[in-house]
Amino acid sequence: MAIDLYTAAVPPLSRALAQLRQVLAKGAAHAEAQSWDPAVLLAMRLAPDMFPLTRQVQIATDMAKNAVARLTGTQAPVFEDNETTFAELDARLQRAIDYLGSLSADAFIDAETRAIAVPTRAYGDLHFIGTDYLFGYVLPNVHFHSTTAYALLRHAGVPLGKADYIGPPPARD
Repeated sequence: MAIDLYTAAVPPLSRALAQLRQVLAKGAAHAEAQSWDPAVLLAMRLAPDMFPLTRQVQIATDMAKNAVARLTGTQAPVFEDNETTFAELDARLQRAIDYLGSLSADAFIDAETRAIAVPTRAYGDLHFIGTDYLFGYVLPNVHFHSTTAYALLRHAGVPLGKADYIGPPPARD
């Protein structure tokens, strides 16, 4: 049985990024309600050797947009990684969601067996086939960075719950 990588990639990645938008919106609203400088929240880290909130969002969006580009053999849009506000991160997330939504299911034909190489600083190039790349690398990474962003805001006292991270059940046609 063939795996439909469009269905396995685009809806879940779009949903994860959409929920991250909601989490960040609550973070921004909380900062405003508390009269906090939002930059303090955006610079928070869970540990000294971890990336701050802003970078967590940037990595989640990069993972998602680059994944669908690699799976379809196309070029992902380049984002500058220069966001410094909640509004700029929100716009970045929306651009990534829009890009995911611009790809058709036909673009994913043969994606499950496509050879994919991912350059990394720590390990050199990682080599995958499409299914292993999506399920073993991309989805865990997007969820890790989204969860870390959620945890940073939750730790700062932003009133978030599991439903904010997961969102409503997906609609069925």
